[in-house]
Amino acid sequence: MARWKVNLAVLCIGQFLVMSGMTMITPFLPLYIQEMGVTDPHHIALWSGFIFAGNFVTSFFFQPLWGRLSDRYGRKVMLLRSSFGMAVVMTLMGFAHDPTQLLLLRILNGVISGFMPAAVALISTNTPREKSGFAMGMLQSGGVAGSILGPFIGGLMAEWLGFRSIFYVTGALLFGASMVALFLVKEKFDLAEAKKKTNITIVEGFRVLMKVKQLPALYGVTFVIQFSMLAAMPLIPLFVQDLHGKGELLAFYAGLVGSVTGFSNMIASPLLGRWSDRIGSVKILAVCLIGAGLCYIPQALVTNIWQLFAARFMLGVFMGGMLPSVQTLIRSYTPNGMESRSYGFNSSALSLGNMMGPIIGGALSGWVSIRGIFIMSCIMLLGNALWVRRTLSDPQLPKQTIQKAGSASHSGDDT
Repeated sequence: MARWKVNLAVLCIGQFLVMSGMTMITPFLPLYIQEMGVTDPHHIALWSGFIFAGNFVTSFFFQPLWGRLSDRYGRKVMLLRSSFGMAVVMTLMGFAHDPTQLLLLRILNGVISGFMPAAVALISTNTPREKSGFAMGMLQSGGVAGSILGPFIGGLMAEWLGFRSIFYVTGALLFGASMVALFLVKEKFDLAEAKKKTNITIVEGFRVLMKVKQLPALYGVTFVIQFSMLAAMPLIPLFVQDLHGKGELLAFYAGLVGSVTGFSNMIASPLLGRWSDRIGSVKILAVCLIGAGLCYIPQALVTNIWQLFAARFMLGVFMGGMLPSVQTLIRSYTPNGMESRSYGFNSSALSLGNMMGPIIGGALSGWVSIRGIFIMSCIMLLGNALWVRRTLSDPQLPKQTIQKAGSASHSGDDT
């Protein structure tokens, strides 16, 4: 098997385990907090929100740092740092005795995270350019599969093994995946050359990347994707209840509507990735942004559960082509030697969308209802499609040199 295929297979499994490990806590988190001695429902809800969000808050701030170090010392090193670190932290969560300890561990997990941008950068720089769209689609599928199946696996394990055992099992799986990556993943990386090129601060690196007009547009796409997907997500169960009523199978239908987008996303990502290799990532991205935006209109007009199910399924199909296309284009527009930090900033945009989507969507729902949230998401995606069309219309890919950026910087230390 070609080396790039081995790397892709191992990192797809790693993506699945990392994302499932980060999300499998979702179904039983309030119950785990209750088991720790918190009995007031309001306090349980507050702790659940803080603990779940803690991971994304610190991840938003630390991703650019890990991206910078990846460009300087190698993507595989940062990938192993993240995976082994998360294996330890995940195991320690099983020993937490109060919500404060669990919150601190979730915050620490966000600090050491960075598997996804390191994996994306490694795949993008060690895969034949004509196969990069397919590779990004497969990597996306692994992460989405973990996000979908993580809560399901966590719920099953909670019933069979108890809450604390889930963290031990997850930690062991992450450690195993890290060992496989240690021995099987190979990277072409010139350490001496990288140290010469990337001796600039995070802030200076950000300024260099922002001068490439295409990159802010791509970061904006990532933010809008996550924001629009998650803005309505907390309200979906109540919307399903309005459509279906408080009859039997309500929980089943709510879960089905919530997960169908992820399933169609997982199926479509590799297929659309292959098409992007043939016809170009810009075209796939533009079509998917417009298609996803239009899919929100029927969601705002549905009158029964099956119409909502069909609209959410089609939304997932178009969503499946966006992030892989964004990641492929980021590699094309990023100056050589800055790939990891560029993906790090993109991961920060993704984390920001994960944080802001549910917060703003929940705040606005009292005024515009979930149907209004759908229309808002439609407008955001269509507007983003116009922005992308204008900024990515220049056929020339600027490849600035890191040496110029380095000479403009007065310090090589981290900011």
